[in-house]
Amino acid sequence: MKQDFQFKSKYDVNDLVKIMQVLRGENGCLWDREQTHESIRKNLIEETYEAVEAIDKQDTHLLCEELGDVLMQVVFHAQIEAEAGVFDFSDVTDGVCKKLIERHPHVFGDTEVANSDEVLVNWDKIKSASKNRKTATDKMLSIPRQLPALMRACKVQEKAAKVGFDWPDAEGALQKFEEETGELRTAMQRQDADNIEEELGDLLFSVVNAARLLSVEPEEALTKSTDKFLNRFSVVEKLAGDRGVSMENASLQELDRLWDEAKTMLESK
Repeated sequence: MKQDFQFKSKYDVNDLVKIMQVLRGENGCLWDREQTHESIRKNLIEETYEAVEAIDKQDTHLLCEELGDVLMQVVFHAQIEAEAGVFDFSDVTDGVCKKLIERHPHVFGDTEVANSDEVLVNWDKIKSASKNRKTATDKMLSIPRQLPALMRACKVQEKAAKVGFDWPDAEGALQKFEEETGELRTAMQRQDADNIEEELGDLLFSVVNAARLLSVEPEEALTKSTDKFLNRFSVVEKLAGDRGVSMENASLQELDRLWDEAKTMLESK
């Protein structure tokens, strides 16, 4: 049985909520009706990253589309809870509106701020009070474990720095990096798999610390380095092919020479 639906030249968010209700309804889409928070969890993550990709590409048309996909995921999750009688999309919008008003007292209240730094300080204080987070540990534990590991490490370190638990500059973090490198080598010599994992984790944590103190976003830095590797590797592969060299059978020294040649070629452009 086909659903009766009013087709329009321009839809709004209320239409989106209605469409999701229809899709999840008795005569709706079989796939949509089967979904749970858990089954579409990855979709929310993927759509968010696709929106980020559109931002990085400065593609406003694509961004408009991808933001719609993110919003659809929000409406989807809200509809699942509406069916369970817990909350609906209006509760979601009500909550975020109240949060924005509460955390902008310099706009909606009598608080005075001198700059954007003070805005962030006030936001953090209000957020901590509303969540009953009294200690630095409380604030650290509130950072989702599901965040990308580099991002989570950076956020934890930032919380620690706010209470003075930090190196005075990047030099201290770099010294710690060297210390952790030595401990990793020791674990490798012992062939202790568990300790190798632990020390490698400590090494990565110290790298994030150095990045933070150098005002470098570690996620972005690693993404750019990965892009650089891909670009250089593609040149190496082409050089090898042009010269009849099998990369699978070539020696490490031969591949290293191709790598250096590719690096020189790319840097000269």
